[in-house]
Amino acid sequence: MKQHKLSFAILTMDLMWSVVAISLALILRYGWHLNHVGALSTWFPFLVATWIIWTVFSLATALDGFRGGWRLSAVVSQLVLAVAGLMLIVFSGGYLFRSYVSRLALAEFGVLLFGGFLANRIFAYVLVHARSRNGSVRRVVIVGRGRLARELARKIQKHPEMLFKVVGFLSSDGAVIDSDALAGCATSTLSIGVTGIADLLCKERTDEVILATQEYSSPDLLNLAAACRERSITVSVIPQFYELYLSRFQVVDFDGLPVLQLSRAAHHRSLAWKRAFDVAGALALMTVAVPVVLPLAIALKLRRGSAFRRETRCGLKGKQFSMLRLNVNREQPSVSLFDGLLLKLSITELPQLWNVVCGQMSLVGPRPEAPERVFRYSEWQQQRLAVRPGITGLAQVHGLREQHSSEEKTRLDLQYLLHSSVWTDLSLLLQTIWTLATRTKPLKMPAATFEIEAPLRQRRPQEILENAHRP
Repeated sequence: MKQHKLSFAILTMDLMWSVVAISLALILRYGWHLNHVGALSTWFPFLVATWIIWTVFSLATALDGFRGGWRLSAVVSQLVLAVAGLMLIVFSGGYLFRSYVSRLALAEFGVLLFGGFLANRIFAYVLVHARSRNGSVRRVVIVGRGRLARELARKIQKHPEMLFKVVGFLSSDGAVIDSDALAGCATSTLSIGVTGIADLLCKERTDEVILATQEYSSPDLLNLAAACRERSITVSVIPQFYELYLSRFQVVDFDGLPVLQLSRAAHHRSLAWKRAFDVAGALALMTVAVPVVLPLAIALKLRRGSAFRRETRCGLKGKQFSMLRLNVNREQPSVSLFDGLLLKLSITELPQLWNVVCGQMSLVGPRPEAPERVFRYSEWQQQRLAVRPGITGLAQVHGLREQHSSEEKTRLDLQYLLHSSVWTDLSLLLQTIWTLATRTKPLKMPAATFEIEAPLRQRRPQEILENAHRP
């Protein structure tokens, strides 16, 4: 299913539901005797305004719920913000144009809109998964190895609406195709050649081959691409220098030669608004946090002699600073119930609002890490240092914390930097509340590698780690 088709279908369902929602709101307010409502023309402008505003919101912020991968917390947070903005505009418009209608009916209309919009997206998600289970997917083989191939596989896995399924990987030193016919069988590319590989792909009903490698000029790779196209297998290419993906791009065609033009990274232009948002948000949150932190700080002072801990972290451009925390030792093998509750709900992080006010941190961004960890960053990971670190971020709402690998967090942090905006920050703050509210189970370390399929589960763990680019 094409992404734009799915987004258009969801938007159409939203607009249709708005008609039902305004009708239900009037019935809830006035009952079935609608003669007290007045002329239909009184309410029709509100419906038209809703259509226009919601269409603009959907096109501008991708409200279909599938951007960045389906997660219910992200869908709910985005809908809360969008519906709240929509109703604010509708209420303001009614006041400015002196359209005297029931404000209670409008409020009920907003609640019904949110419920219906959420139901539309859940229905779309269920429908997509039903099609996937029925086998209506494109079978994809990735050519390449290393981080780029794993990243592509992760993104395909996170986007069920694309109806793609990775069935195998190919590289210069080996290939594995996972299917019912070849379950548990690995076939070496070194022995069958390019033609044999293309025939094998046809036999396994491969629909598309994606080239995710730096060796595009290799004769074998060019021959493989040509052989696949002759057999009606679609060939897709990921551009080289993938590490530059923090820059938006556009494709320019020079007489059949595609050229990618990279624009300046968006986060360089957003520092002014982000700083203003951080200061205003931190001061507002401190009015709630201080009554919580103050008694806890007094208790910790009496018990341990110090209320706060100062930990050295690397911030913007690698500059070191002292990050504040409540004095709870998270590295102990066992903690008390009191300390465990503070850690699980991240109450120990609330003093970092002061770091935000001082300009050392941001409300939302990559979590700061210790200097000894930053010193081992690759050039790819150093892009995390392009902005101020945050109290929370995209990696945190995905369940990643300090004990997880820097590479795993970098993948999500760079995704955040590419789409950084006030809207994204507000959405992530709401998702953080959701994450804390649902954090009822003990923290577990999730697998750092892509979920592998049945044939590789029979291999040794060490072998899997060393050959993570294979299926």
